[in-house]
Order: sequence, then structure tokens, then C-alpha cells
Amino acid sequence: MSFPRKLFKLDRIFYFLMIAVALIALLANCKGNSESTDTNTMPVANSILETTKNRNVSQEFKDYWYEGKAEISSYKLEQARYGELRDGTAALIFVTEDFLPEIQVKADRQNESNIPVLKVNATKNFNTGIYPYSVMTSTFYPVFKEQHALKVSQSMQEWCGHQYAQINNHDTFEVKSHSYFEGEADKSFSIPKATLENELWAQLRIDPKALPTGNFKAIPDFSFTRMKHVPLKAYDAKGTLTATTYTLEYPELNRSLTINFSEAFPYTIEAWEESFKSGFGSNAKELTTKATRIKTIKSPYWSKNSNADAGLRTDLGLE
Repeated sequence: MSFPRKLFKLDRIFYFLMIAVALIALLANCKGNSESTDTNTMPVANSILETTKNRNVSQEFKDYWYEGKAEISSYKLEQARYGELRDGTAALIFVTEDFLPEIQVKADRQNESNIPVLKVNATKNFNTGIYPYSVMTSTFYPVFKEQHALKVSQSMQEWCGHQYAQINNHDTFEVKSHSYFEGEADKSFSIPKATLENELWAQLRIDPKALPTGNFKAIPDFSFTRMKHVPLKAYDAKGTLTATTYTLEYPELNRSLTINFSEAFPYTIEAWEESFKSGFGSNAKELTTKATRIKTIKSPYWSKNSNADAGLRTDLGLE
């Protein structure tokens, strides 16, 4: 009986030694600095970014986007829906924040492993007859690395029901989609990586000259694919850039998007137009959605949540 006891003791010693080694390795990997990171270096620990190029960002950009405020722009909207143009409002909210690379959500605290992103929240509100539409798309675009958006999510609510879709940037684009429509329902699938139309709005604000031109593959705006009930995938596209406009065309979808922006930094988005066939079957006709800027402000809007702050919506022309 003595030999098995010795063997058992050796096994326990080996087991505890392995735990000790693992703890030492974990502590070595967890060394970090919880203080704010230097925006000139912005270290990145995420493996997704290790093969991507650094993006040169001007000091002017850092001064504008890292002053602790968001940029909010309001727009007068004419939205094509069901073969008619609907009056409404739109808003573009741009703000920099730290993003967690693995679970791909906003970081609660500063850490060297966080990824600095320029987030774009794009909203649309309009009525179709008696019932309202509310659309919001969020895009999380890396500031200091040349790569695709880390995440795009989009939700749409109207009285028939609501829809939600999300792309996460991993080895491929991983998609989760939920809809009250029987043919769409709940889906999870992957698609090859391609230019995301939703990321172009953030890319424009960093450097319009870096926008893709010529022929390439692009994944259309999430709200378009939801409203038109077309597959969420990459389509043939063509990009054209001038000093103050960027146009994206999808021949297969009979759709085009033109964004007008100011020539000088911070490249304010002044207006956009989106042309496509609206309506059903033989009654569908080409209409053009238009959005024209009303006003732009810089504000830490997350702290403007009292009744006394409601007047800011009036100032923006959203009320």
C-alpha cells in the first residue's frame, strides 16, 4: 500500500506545481497600466489588429476628437418609403471611445488592451401614414489602425414589429440577425470581409482621401438591406471621390449614395442623397432620400439628461 500513497502524493505535488506556474504566467500577462494611454502610441493587444497598418492621425484630429465631447449634427430628412417621400429628422453622433477587442463592447475603464474607436450613431425618425419608424445604426471604427469596423449594429422599430442585425469583425464577419418577418426570422451566419458602407462615414471624418474608389466589393448600409429585404452580403460597387463629395454605386441593387462634406477638417457631413427603387413590384419607382444639415454642436450629451437640457433638442431642430 505504500507505493500507491507515494504516487498519490507525487500527483498532488505535480498538480499544485502546475497551478503555481499557471498563476505566475497569468500575473505576468496581466501587468498593465490603468491610467490613460498616450494617443500618439495607442498600444493594442488584440490579435485582430496585429497584421494591420498604423494610421497616421493628425494632431488637429486628436485635439478635436479627444476633448471629452461628442459631435452632434441634425438633418432635415426626406425618406423614401413605400413609393413615397416621408418628412422626418436624422442625426449623426460622432464620439471617440475605448472599445474592448474580444467581447466588442464599450470599455468601462481605460486599459492598454482597449482599442480607440470613432463611434458613429446614425438615427432616422419618420412616419409612414399613421405609424412611425425609428432607425439607429452604430458603427465602431478603429482610429489608429487601418482595418474594417470592429462592429456594426442596427435596429429598426415600427408598429408592425422590430428588427435587429449585428456584424462582429473576427476571422470573418460574423452576423446575427433577428426579424419579425417569417422569411428572415433569427439567423446566424458568416460572410467574407469586404468594405462596409457603414464604416465609410467614420473613415471620411478621419481622412476622406482614404475612401475606397474604383471597383470593389461593399456591404450596403444595414438599414437599406432591412427595408428592402435583400441579403446582407457584399455586392459589386464603385466609389468616386471629389474634393467635397463621395459617391458609392451598386449596379446590381440599382442604388447610389452620395455624401457631401466640407473640404477642410473636420470634414463635416453637410448632406447626403440615396437613390433606389421604392415600393413594390411594378409600382416601384426610383426615389431619392435626402438629408440636409440643420446644425452641429459639440456636447458631452451623456450628461445632458435633465429636463432643463431638453431645449438642446430644439436648438438642433429635432423638436
